[in-house]
Amino acid sequence: MYSKHFGLREAPFSITPDTSYFFTSPHSQEALNTLLVAAKSGEGFIKITGEVGTGKTLLCRKFIATIGPDFVTAYIPNPYLEPRTLMLALADELEVPLEKDVDQHQLLKSITNRLMDLAREGKQVLLLLDEAQAIPTESLEALRLLTNLETEKRKLLQIVLFGQPELNQHLQANAIRQLAQRITFHYHLGPLSRDDIEYYIAHRLRVAGYTGGRLFSRAAISRLYKASGGIPRLVNIMANKSLMLCFGEGKQQVSGRHVSLAASDTVAAARGVRWPWMAAGVSLLIAACGLTWALTK
Repeated sequence: MYSKHFGLREAPFSITPDTSYFFTSPHSQEALNTLLVAAKSGEGFIKITGEVGTGKTLLCRKFIATIGPDFVTAYIPNPYLEPRTLMLALADELEVPLEKDVDQHQLLKSITNRLMDLAREGKQVLLLLDEAQAIPTESLEALRLLTNLETEKRKLLQIVLFGQPELNQHLQANAIRQLAQRITFHYHLGPLSRDDIEYYIAHRLRVAGYTGGRLFSRAAISRLYKASGGIPRLVNIMANKSLMLCFGEGKQQVSGRHVSLAASDTVAAARGVRWPWMAAGVSLLIAACGLTWALTK
């Protein structure tokens, strides 16, 4: 809608994880380095935690894109599955041929044979589980038993858990204490700092094709930081709305006022707080933004 107005190839603040927009903040780079070092060690479980919206899924995809040809990755985005279904999902990711209505013994045997074949080819297998705080306890225990599979030199399967901080509480359960002891690498993704957000905004604009001067004023950056708490997803949502509001007014620079209006329709809604007069202002300006776009078509 506003891309042409600001000289952009595409909208820069989509919340869909896109590795071309991966921003190497101190936190994200340290997390990626932790994953790479841990994967090469070939031992134990790896755990990455972070609040909602801090970029865990994007980090996971960047890791998969970076890890290299010596690794085979199996990615399960929704692991809220009972043990057998989780094993079937793993078999599917590893392209294990299965008979219809395969029994549990044959299922595990087929997965083991596939892991052995990949090990003979010199491949390390990584199972990446997103939203891992949702994995049932019984399924976590099944995964632990799978990691017992090994050759004389290394494990046949390494597991990476990406989850919200609730994952830490989940792993404290007595029933899976053996799994918790096997977590050899852990990193917690924190929020962006005010300076990080300055560079984050500039990075995403540059990837989207922006070549002009400062598009977000210093006041806008400060307001983004204060309103978002440094959470990248909230920064994206509010930055996108701010650009729409700026475009709707026919202006070329996002101000602190634009961000305040965008924040009132974003952060307040998430907290269950509404300021009707500000939300109405956002709606009217976004409607005007759409009208402006229609008239320029």
